[in-house]
Amino acid sequence: MQYIGRALYRDQALTQIRAAILVGELAPGTPIKDVELAERLGLSRTPVREALARLTDEGLVESKPHSYTRVTPLDTSAVQDAHAVVQAMHALAARLAVPRFTGADVAEMREANARFAAALAAGDVPGALAADDGFHGVAVRVGANFAVTATIERYTPLVRRLELLRFSSPPGRHSVAMHEEIVTACAAGDADLAGRLTERNWATLTALLEEN
Repeated sequence: MQYIGRALYRDQALTQIRAAILVGELAPGTPIKDVELAERLGLSRTPVREALARLTDEGLVESKPHSYTRVTPLDTSAVQDAHAVVQAMHALAARLAVPRFTGADVAEMREANARFAAALAAGDVPGALAADDGFHGVAVRVGANFAVTATIERYTPLVRRLELLRFSSPPGRHSVAMHEEIVTACAAGDADLAGRLTERNWATLTALLEEN
């Protein structure tokens, strides 16, 4: 029971610190002190240290022994690598999922895209990001390939800061129409087209990669 409690605190710290990094509250290059973070989160240092170790594995935090721990600067080459993998895995998820889709799954995608459009119109970037996750998450769930799911979860955090930039800019609004095309392909049972359209949708991050 003690281990379970510690794991819950670690997950709490992980969620909050990751969110602070992704929204820019902890900007790239910001020094991190576990004592200060623990106090800020109302937790002990142990779960905070464990959370930082996980974030280091995800590429959002970097440290040098006896020197520093900081939010990783936005490394374009690392993000490019992660983006290529995430893009390919979402396309594969769509191809795997389409033959299994039900009408309810397609309806869930449409509903997620409606929330996505509403959030963009309201300038609600976190809401848009959550709705976009919900949209693409349908195919990931229905495709039910554990390796695809694990890979997406592993590398998405590195890409997330770039997604926030995309949904803060006018080009991000083109994703609504792209999502509609993906839904149409899924409803028609065209797995290959759904995969290609999903890949194209994720490719919209490439322009931002070139700018940063």
